[in-house]
Amino acid sequence: MALEDIRNERLKKLALLKERGISAYPATSERTTTIKDLLSRFDEAVDTEKVTVAGRVLSIREHGGSIFFNISDGTGTIQGYVKQDELPADVFSLFVDVVDIGDFIDLMGVPMRTKRGEPTVLASGWRMLTKSIRTLPEKWAGLTDPEERLRKRYLDILSHSELKEMFEKRALFWDRTRTFLKDKGFLEVETPTLEITTGGAEARPFITHHNDFDINLYLRISVGELWQKRLLAAGFPRTFEVGRVYRNEGTSAEHVQEFTNFEFYAAYMDYEGGIAFTEELIRDVATSVFGTSAFSTRGFTFDLKDTWERLDYVSTVEKMTGVNVLNDSEEVLKQKLQELHVEHTGENRERLTDTLWKFCRKQITGPAWLMNHPKLVSPLSKVHPDNPLLTQRVQLLLAGSEMTNGFAELNDPVDQKERFLLQQKLIDAGDTEAMMPDWEFVEMLEHGMPPAFGFAYGDRLFAFLVDKPIRETQLFPLMRPKKE
Repeated sequence: MALEDIRNERLKKLALLKERGISAYPATSERTTTIKDLLSRFDEAVDTEKVTVAGRVLSIREHGGSIFFNISDGTGTIQGYVKQDELPADVFSLFVDVVDIGDFIDLMGVPMRTKRGEPTVLASGWRMLTKSIRTLPEKWAGLTDPEERLRKRYLDILSHSELKEMFEKRALFWDRTRTFLKDKGFLEVETPTLEITTGGAEARPFITHHNDFDINLYLRISVGELWQKRLLAAGFPRTFEVGRVYRNEGTSAEHVQEFTNFEFYAAYMDYEGGIAFTEELIRDVATSVFGTSAFSTRGFTFDLKDTWERLDYVSTVEKMTGVNVLNDSEEVLKQKLQELHVEHTGENRERLTDTLWKFCRKQITGPAWLMNHPKLVSPLSKVHPDNPLLTQRVQLLLAGSEMTNGFAELNDPVDQKERFLLQQKLIDAGDTEAMMPDWEFVEMLEHGMPPAFGFAYGDRLFAFLVDKPIRETQLFPLMRPKKE
């Protein structure tokens, strides 16, 4: 039967309910227990307890004067049994006439087990809660078009229990991150999502307008990095934030325009201490959520309990490409990218260096720490004590990609001002990803900020651990409007 024909048939059933004076969409349910709770004590309730469960009808099987169906309330699924000689004739016939897969109902009855031992509720009554007008996707095929799956996420999740489990794990991933940090003395904070200048990362922002102030603002591209550092100056020793960030960039397996990120800042935590701390954090979160430290993703296999290799940025790029990004000319960098058939945006040294590194990282399994980043690509990180052209920055590499970002935070106002001036030159030359200078932040540094370590990771780490494109780990990713 065509979908429109099915819809018309269901509209007739809706009309029948109205003719009988029965609300197809009552405001309340008479549920007395969740299905999960009932199943947990089922044997105690068999043949003795009268219950009312509620949920969506997922399947219906008719056998003469008996109807079996599965009903789910989000906590669990149980079988319902409507038997002709156990109900008044009009109650039974109405069930037959109007109930479809997809409807929500109250089911009153007594728990029993079938001959096969299936936990079941033998109906003594039922009540319509929501009459569905459109049919659900076929159970086994579900939604097959990738765009439709993401657009109609509610049907996608309903059809695939493993998706529901993934999003429950995603929630646990962020819960465990919060718990770990709070147990270590961090204060959870909230910082602005609308900013006059974007800080803390290099990405193209979304622009909006503040009507009252008559100024343009940006949706943040990081979770309050420059704001949290202000809080360190204010006397808070440890802060963190988990929140949404927005980047007006392309879509790929690792990139979406809106996602969840987290950042922490710890006063008096040094570079090596920060590396050890974040190793502990990531291992704890991964094993707590997934029950293992071993993962396979994007064609790579790694174990987080292994020793995390340390890789030097400059020497790793030179080993893989023959180019020294500190000493070789920009022309040499460009020629090497051409030889490698790697496209790049921007002609400045920062973009060329970053693009060469991104080519190299795809070959690294991890877990590994990338360290000693050039100062040019790290405008917020302290200078390395042994080389003024390098910084104390660290990133976790897994399966050919960067998962995290950590800094010994730059708190020298003179150095920070110079780096911001360099970023401004890049912006003036047309670089849309260069970091916007925040001169009020520099003023804060002149008042004094304690030495600190900062660290961040986001939905990309979770996406890699579950081996899914990041877009599929978002409940409702941004979609183009559907053409009518």
